[in-house]
Amino acid sequence: MAISEEQLKRLAEQLPDFSRDPQAVRNRVETVEKVLERAFVIPGINRPIGLDSIVGLIPAVGDVITAVLGTYIVWEARNLGMSKLQLTRMMANVGIDTVLGAIPFAGDVFDFFWRSNSKNLKIIRKHLDKHHPGTRTIEG
Repeated sequence: MAISEEQLKRLAEQLPDFSRDPQAVRNRVETVEKVLERAFVIPGINRPIGLDSIVGLIPAVGDVITAVLGTYIVWEARNLGMSKLQLTRMMANVGIDTVLGAIPFAGDVFDFFWRSNSKNLKIIRKHLDKHHPGTRTIEG
């Protein structure tokens, strides 16, 4: 049984979090960034880490997984209509994270300090604040 376009539109309206609405995109990107970069805090040093650092410990496979998740953030930025320059900068951040993060041991230390997803979120926030000021959230 095929789904008609009208049924698909009604389904999309019931799931507003998966829309291309700038606020929904901002919420999704902020959530992904938090999971990848700041999901947990290391006791004693109070340093937040996320799945990027943890999954990156798995040789090769971990870096591929985190690269795919980082690319998802860039894909969302593309859906917002961000410039090619911004998208290129964001992909460069993901690429640097992936290539250097794949180096055994040194890459794991690098992942601890280089937060490509946080850098990309900053680029997206700057774009949203300029072009969609209604999506701003008060941090506190």
